[in-house]
Amino acid sequence: MTNLTPVETKSINIHEAKTHLSRIIEDVKLLGQPVIIAKAGVPQVKLVPLDTQVTKRKMGTLKNSISIPDNFDQAFDSEIAEMFNGSHL
Repeated sequence: MTNLTPVETKSINIHEAKTHLSRIIEDVKLLGQPVIIAKAGVPQVKLVPLDTQVTKRKMGTLKNSISIPDNFDQAFDSEIAEMFNGSHL
């Protein structure tokens, strides 16, 4: 059985939150711990970090499953030229 110690949620007053909002946001983001903002000692809101885990892309996952023709950059040249010249709507 794992002995987990609960993380104490920090509580700050609304005046301090307004004065130091940027720093508080960075702390919440970096430490991953929520902060309670209180007014006259009464909790009003909880500032929590977003769950934004960036997954690293694995290169080569489509290798050998798709094919790109050698002339892919010349596809539809005539149709595009006609659209730019106004002869094709």
